[in-house]
Amino acid sequence: MSRGAVALLEAARERFANRDYYGTLLCLDDAATGEHGWADAHHLRGVCYSLLDRHADAVVAFDRALALNSRYLEAHLHRALALTALGREEEAALAFAAARDAVGPDVAGLSAPIAGRLANEHARLGELYAEAGAVQEAVREYRRAAALGPAFLDLRLRLARLLMESGNPLEARDVLGVILESRPDWTEARVQLGLARHLAGDSAGARDTWRRCLEERPDLERVTAYLAMVDRIPE
Repeated sequence: MSRGAVALLEAARERFANRDYYGTLLCLDDAATGEHGWADAHHLRGVCYSLLDRHADAVVAFDRALALNSRYLEAHLHRALALTALGREEEAALAFAAARDAVGPDVAGLSAPIAGRLANEHARLGELYAEAGAVQEAVREYRRAAALGPAFLDLRLRLARLLMESGNPLEARDVLGVILESRPDWTEARVQLGLARHLAGDSAGARDTWRRCLEERPDLERVTAYLAMVDRIPE
């Protein structure tokens, strides 16, 4: 998520606290969060839809949050409630069961819910460092976030971007590889993998990665631009 999108997410939380659900949704516009966003943003969008009795839209938003973080306990629970409101009782029962399973084993000696909350707090602190231009400190906080939330793929993606910003594309490449092992259909992670390979001097690998992205999403204009850039580099 970009720093501008982070600011929008904070503004959305403020509006939500004031029960301005339509205003919250405006802050969570797809242009700002969308495929680049955090699970938190999609979860908050889903909660707003539920409170506005748009339960089908809420389920879609919770599904997006869970695609980024399969152990997002609150997203599982709120998804189950939305399914119940839609009369989809069997699916709701499965969602409640998934919420129980999402608790998971302890992480670093902490219960999974506590570890998850701490992971998000480290990520927020990391964003404050990044906004201040302290990229190395931001990386340190996101390493902690990733360690405490190993299933939080959205936080790992942000870590990879920060690693590239800090001049460490090789580690970014490895982090992105781990993400794509868990979620091979995440085009944005593959786009970033191409960038990490390019920054690491692997132009051929970057070219192959971005070509695959265009096979999946031919509408990605920035990937077309990346390919035009890398195609000017000799094999």
